[in-house]
Amino acid sequence: MKIARLAAGVGVVAAGALVLAGCGNPYESEVVEGTEITVAYNSGFFHFNDDSSAGNNTANGNVKYMTDTSFGYYNNTPEFVHREEFGSFEKTSDDPLTVEYTITADAVWSDGVPIDEADMLLQWAAMSGNVDEAFSPAATTGYNLVTAIPATEDKKITLVYDEPYVDWELVGMLGVSAHGTYALAFPDEYSDVQAAYDTWMSSGEEGDFTAYSDAAKSFAETAKQSVVDAITDGDAETLAALGDAWSNAYGYTTLPDSPAAALTSGAYVVEDIVEDQYITIAANPLYTWGPSPKFERITVRTIADSTTALQALESGELDIWTGQPTADILQIAEGISNAEVQTGVQASHEHVDLTVNNGGPFDPATYGGDEETALMVRQAFLKTIPRQEIVDRIIAPLNPDATVRNTNLVSQADGARYDELVATNGSDAYAEVDIDGAKQLLADAGVTTPVEVGFWYPEGNVRRGQEYELIAASAALAGFQLVDESEPDWVFTDPSAEPVNPHDAVVFAWSQTSTAIGGSDQIYACYDDPMAKGGNYNGYCNEDVSQSLLTLNTTSEEDAQTELLIEAEAGIWADAVTIPIYQFPGLLVSSDQVSEVKAMPLSPDYFWNFWEWTPVEGE
Repeated sequence: MKIARLAAGVGVVAAGALVLAGCGNPYESEVVEGTEITVAYNSGFFHFNDDSSAGNNTANGNVKYMTDTSFGYYNNTPEFVHREEFGSFEKTSDDPLTVEYTITADAVWSDGVPIDEADMLLQWAAMSGNVDEAFSPAATTGYNLVTAIPATEDKKITLVYDEPYVDWELVGMLGVSAHGTYALAFPDEYSDVQAAYDTWMSSGEEGDFTAYSDAAKSFAETAKQSVVDAITDGDAETLAALGDAWSNAYGYTTLPDSPAAALTSGAYVVEDIVEDQYITIAANPLYTWGPSPKFERITVRTIADSTTALQALESGELDIWTGQPTADILQIAEGISNAEVQTGVQASHEHVDLTVNNGGPFDPATYGGDEETALMVRQAFLKTIPRQEIVDRIIAPLNPDATVRNTNLVSQADGARYDELVATNGSDAYAEVDIDGAKQLLADAGVTTPVEVGFWYPEGNVRRGQEYELIAASAALAGFQLVDESEPDWVFTDPSAEPVNPHDAVVFAWSQTSTAIGGSDQIYACYDDPMAKGGNYNGYCNEDVSQSLLTLNTTSEEDAQTELLIEAEAGIWADAVTIPIYQFPGLLVSSDQVSEVKAMPLSPDYFWNFWEWTPVEGE
């Protein structure tokens, strides 16, 4: 099977070359034939739709960033850059806020099917939450303010907002393909395309790729129209099938049998996947609507252990690595003679969340619905978390200027606004570990010890393993007995697998992907339906906090924004459901075989300029 895929990959290049030769497009490929680069990330790819709740993970997002096209991206300043080669968007009215998106390029999916208004309409339908509950997006902010079905024309869509959305420029209007999603929802109708694809996969011949592409284009004409009709007519049966496919059919850890599950709109196509080991993407020969990459292939290896990754880089098996380093890892990196080391501060922050709806120690239901008792237990636990010790022992050796982070909604980089929130949010109650205070809270609550707490962290992550040990030791002094529930797969973030988080406490980071003002409602707002919980994995609900954050999404005046942030921040701390620990220190290491690798504070981290990575010729 792998041999067939490699042969098929050669066929793609050849067929694509024939297609491009006659198109008259001024685009010139800069792909260097035969070049490959191997990079690494600390967790593996497992879902092709990173807009869905199940796929909302940085490891998936990194791959999707390199295989997808969008209307804009962030550089490492960071500032938002419009992708004018692909398309444009503009605000045509302030009242009501109206935004038009137009695809200006002759852009196609990796099967040759044009990228058009049907794909953008599906993105709105899936992300808005206003069409069918079968769609399970990771976030709806912005999209949900467009309740009227958008008008579409040839390669154009118009969004009319019910309220003015402060971050309207950051709404992404392209995700997975409309015809591919339809094929996954109704595979019987896709059988002719599947047969043509299977033939091409077996032969790798140029003509068989053309036959597959022609079959895909024929199928897409009907499929795209069916998607548009289902959305505009409210066809519940079709929408339910589309929603299920959009949410669930893109999850896989080996190369899927159906090409519909891996259609790309950008510079690379998916070539091979080995579960828990790597994913390889290859240059897309049909791609002409953006900057050309230089490497023909990129393999993203899954390497959880930082030492192993750096050993691979030193030996020449790896070219780029970033991770969650310790002081020892920084020392190893700086000792590699054939590597460049870049350090900084990332726009991600570590935090611990407490689950309030799983029948565990932090859930009021455990105490007969007594909210106050559950609150006191949560407060007691948070008082035991040794935040300063974690920073001093694990983070300060990497960033001597590191301090404990004391806000949930903004970072230290926000300056005066950060200081205002800290002064009023109640974080001072947790400024230091307070074992006596924690014991007293448990006694006042009438809760006997030990209190068992199931604690999750990503298995194999050394830094978080160290954090767990420090937290467990401190919490034990107050009567909390932590149970190690680490596993590598982040199952609790997938609502289809775990509608309710089974872990009582979890430690991970929120990775900031933009400079948006709003969007925090996706983490801290109330969700009645666990299948639409966004990033609210701990069942948290405070109506006042929700309202403040929802209002923030439509508030443009800075002082009013600050007041709303102050209100929401204070409410979150008062409920003792989460606690921030530190801002991530950044460590990026690259070999001398590749140039133009540049650190980036926002996610997708160093992948942000993958098209600029350039192979270095040997002497």
